[in-house]
Amino acid sequence: MGISKKDFKISQHDPRTLIWWFNRREKIDMDPPYQRRGRLWSDSDKAYLIDSIINGYDVPKLYMADFTWGESKLNHKNLPYAIIDGKQRMEAIFDFFDGKIVLNKDFIYLENPSLKLGGLGYQDLKNNYPEIREDFDNSNLMIMSVQTQSEEPIHELFVRLNRSKSLTGAEIRNAMAGPTPGIIRQIAKHEFFLINIKFMIKRGADLNLAAKILLFEYYNDVRETKKKQLDSFVKETRVITNNNLLQLKARQVIEQLDYMASVFLPKDQLLVAAGIVPVYYWFVRGKKENEYRYIREFLVHFENERLKNKRLVEANNQSKDIDTGLIEYDQCSRSPNDLQSHKGRVNILNERYLLYQKTKKTK
Repeated sequence: MGISKKDFKISQHDPRTLIWWFNRREKIDMDPPYQRRGRLWSDSDKAYLIDSIINGYDVPKLYMADFTWGESKLNHKNLPYAIIDGKQRMEAIFDFFDGKIVLNKDFIYLENPSLKLGGLGYQDLKNNYPEIREDFDNSNLMIMSVQTQSEEPIHELFVRLNRSKSLTGAEIRNAMAGPTPGIIRQIAKHEFFLINIKFMIKRGADLNLAAKILLFEYYNDVRETKKKQLDSFVKETRVITNNNLLQLKARQVIEQLDYMASVFLPKDQLLVAAGIVPVYYWFVRGKKENEYRYIREFLVHFENERLKNKRLVEANNQSKDIDTGLIEYDQCSRSPNDLQSHKGRVNILNERYLLYQKTKKTK
């Protein structure tokens, strides 16, 4: 579907000062669906932006969806504005106003380098250097106002503006149009992601994982889960006329994650890497509910055996105790998004699980 210039309008917003935006921050949706997660910048990065503003350097323009012109179906939070591009910059400015960050220690005030302002915060400037604080308050950012009734131009604009930045596949996918990104976001809010997993989710790792298991469930089988396949899945489901199947599969994912949350511990050491979770998901999915209490016990046993076997291999030990099946599992793990990797690991887990059950019964 193409985007016509009639579908949206971009114009420069009337100049407003930083203090004007700060006093109206509650009127800005800082977390629209297509946005990256905030708080990605370090305090030093944020302070460097404040340095640039105080010293009069150019700051790249920001883009905001402008809903002041009238009602819009895109105005999910019923606020006048929603940030499209520039969230990290706006958060840095608000944090400085709030006293959450201070100027870097090596800050030099170019207008008067003899002033020692490094390490000072906004309140310090207000109390001791009111003219500098006033100049900061009255600084302007160039903000572009975006008006549209359609999601697609905003999503396309966000992706284009961030194309040169180090966005992850999950962050770009999150900005795509259609029903699937929203469903992926809902899946990623499940307690399994909030409580059980132990890997970092700052750059959309949870969204990436949610997309993978939704892909499995949608096609009722393990699939290749590289960026190309995940992007294609989101694009294909964007144009479906009836998304009842998608909604059904999303409910099945949520139901299965309920079981997963009962199998694994909070911040489970078994879930320290995102790449194994789709395999565990499909492995657990094939089990009966009365088996769930034994699954984690088996997985801990399996991991212990795998690590023991790996040490034997690394020691160049020709021992007959080396398990070739576990070597195969490790080899599959090297390409965690390949179809054969998923299939191979799930099959090995299922085979070892049956052996484990037999061993338990004979004891």
